[in-house]
Amino acid sequence: MYLPISSKPSENEESERGASYQKPPPPSAFICAITSEMMSDPVVTCDGQTYERSAIERWLQDHQTSPRTNAWLDNKVLIPNVAL
Repeated sequence: MYLPISSKPSENEESERGASYQKPPPPSAFICAITSEMMSDPVVTCDGQTYERSAIERWLQDHQTSPRTNAWLDNKVLIPNVAL
């Protein structure tokens, strides 16, 4: 006698599960401190903080400080954060 390894849930079971299932929020490390949105092109500033590239580039046009800590930035070099 063979038993199926898995069976497809019925439409009713899928809709019940879908109604109660909520996608968990992304980890806070994936959220940009400037935009409060999930980053798609994260970069690191010289103080080790990570931001969405487009948001920090706009910030650095008018500032020489970190938007998160307000600390002075020695340079405006942005390094891709490949860990995220």
